[in-house]
Amino acid sequence: MEKWDLYDRHRTKLEKQIMRGDPMELDEFHLVVHVCIFNSKGDMLIQQRQPFKHGWPNLWDITCGGSAVAGDTSQQAASRELFEELGISYDFRTIRPHFTINFDRGYDDYYLIEHDIDLTKLVLQTEEVKAAKWASKEEILKLIQQNEFVPYYESILSFLFEGRHHYGSIRL
Repeated sequence: MEKWDLYDRHRTKLEKQIMRGDPMELDEFHLVVHVCIFNSKGDMLIQQRQPFKHGWPNLWDITCGGSAVAGDTSQQAASRELFEELGISYDFRTIRPHFTINFDRGYDDYYLIEHDIDLTKLVLQTEEVKAAKWASKEEILKLIQQNEFVPYYESILSFLFEGRHHYGSIRL
């Protein structure tokens, strides 16, 4: 079972932890991370969720994501999730998330990195990942329309592709 650190509404870590699935108080939140890897051609590495995975079984998803466990920084959680799900080692210590999306029960940090990966060298986590492939923005949006991709807002997917080379929301 995973243990999570809890945070307040200002993202200050509380001196409290819970087990995944335990109820949180209304003023308690937890940390989630997502990593999006793009190759030098501008395609995103996406993964297909296992059919027995809770939440969006069999659907395609962005590169990787998951909850930070107790003691993890955002960067440590991103590194751990990427290695656990796809067998990719990447050092996040010197980078910060490109953006954070607040959701009902927490904070979701997004990391956007460019890294050419040989798909044959991936080590898929059998408990979570069924397959992986490179996909363009257009291919992902088509998968969303066909209900074959986790139903992210299309504008968020577009932002991932547009914002991958710099921080902020202004074109430079």
